[in-house]
Amino acid sequence: MCMNSGMRRHAGFTLIELVVFIVIVSVGVAGILLVMNTVVASSADPMVRKQALALADSILEEILQKEYADPHGTSGETTRDTFDDVDDYNGKSNSTFTDLPAALASYLITIVVDAPAPLNGVTVKRVRVTVSHGAESITLTGYRGNY
Repeated sequence: MCMNSGMRRHAGFTLIELVVFIVIVSVGVAGILLVMNTVVASSADPMVRKQALALADSILEEILQKEYADPHGTSGETTRDTFDDVDDYNGKSNSTFTDLPAALASYLITIVVDAPAPLNGVTVKRVRVTVSHGAESITLTGYRGNY
């Protein structure tokens, strides 16, 4: 057996293989960073939705706890402290809710109270509270019956 000492095989990568590897890894890292950038840019959206939902729920609960009809027979209460029936909230917006925390001041509130209508044999007033912030908008609907 004759061994040729000039024919040794070297283990390792060639320059072309290293360049191809660097290009492939760079494309992969760029793709991952692009996805992360999109995720980070929209990471506040769930918080905005949760705050809008909590605000709408709070306002709807406040309204539905009021009387179905004006107990005194007079309408036109002008401040939130004097509101005593659901109709007093109709058409109200942010200017009615002056006691909101500063963090919620940029949310737009819209309230609509519909005229009495039958629902499954019971006359009710439908109350819709919409809270918006940027492109996010949450609408909650409740019904107040005369009981």
